[in-house]
Amino acid sequence: MTTQENSLGGIYILTKAIRTVARNAALQCYGVISLSPGNVGESVSRFFNKESDYGVIVVTDEDGISLELNVVLEYGVRIKTVTDLVAESVKYAVEKTMAVPVKRVDVHVRGLRVSNPD
Repeated sequence: MTTQENSLGGIYILTKAIRTVARNAALQCYGVISLSPGNVGESVSRFFNKESDYGVIVVTDEDGISLELNVVLEYGVRIKTVTDLVAESVKYAVEKTMAVPVKRVDVHVRGLRVSNPD
């Protein structure tokens, strides 16, 4: 949970809200097919829970937040270009929506997939 204080009171932002914004921003980027679980624990919880909050890990500090994304990309795209685009899009979306500084965005490519075989 992230906390911000102002003259009127406090603002509390849950990590699930940050995860949702980051997930939607990443999925809107060109070349991203889906997000994938980062480890076995996320895979098991995805199997039993059916919620769509896997693939994004949020770590909060007093300086800001750090995000870790696990993505599956479309086969044939330039991986470096797409991962840079995902990192910038997620950082922009989270900072503008939540008004919380993002220190770091790590994008891990977990796989490549052919989306439309001809």
